[in-house]
Amino acid sequence: MEEFRACLERQEKETRERNRRADEVNELQRQVDEQVLIAVALQEEENQGHRRGSQVGRRRNVERHRHSRGKNLLEDYFIPTSLYSDVDFRRRFRMQPHLFNKVMHDICNYDAYFVQKCDAAGVLGLLSEQKLTTVIRMLAYGASAD
Repeated sequence: MEEFRACLERQEKETRERNRRADEVNELQRQVDEQVLIAVALQEEENQGHRRGSQVGRRRNVERHRHSRGKNLLEDYFIPTSLYSDVDFRRRFRMQPHLFNKVMHDICNYDAYFVQKCDAAGVLGLLSEQKLTTVIRMLAYGASAD
C-alpha cells in the first residue's frame, strides 16, 4: 500500500513538472509570437510611407462646378417657374415630375447616400436631384459612372 501511495505521489509530481514545463513553453511561445507580430507591424508601417492627404505634383483636383450645375438643374426642371415645362420634363425623364419627386423622397428616406451632405473638406456634395437623375440615366443607357 505504501509503495502504491509513493508511486501515485511520484506520478503526480511528474505530471505537475510536465505541466509546469508545458506552461513555460507556452508562455515563451506566446512572447515570441507577440514579438513577431510587433516586428511585422513595424515593418509594414515602415514600408507604407508617410502620406498625408494630397501630395504636391500629383493629379490636380478637377473643379466640376457641382453647385452651379445643381442650381441649373433645379432652375431648369424643379422650381415652380422652371425653364422647361412638365411636357419637357416628361420627354427628358420619361416620367411625370410628381412621380420623380415621390421616387426621390422615398429613395432619400431609404438610403442616406441620396441625401445631400458635406464631404471631408466641408464642401457640400451633390443634390438629391442630381444623384437621382444620374441613376436614371445610368439605368436608361445601361452604363456605369466614369
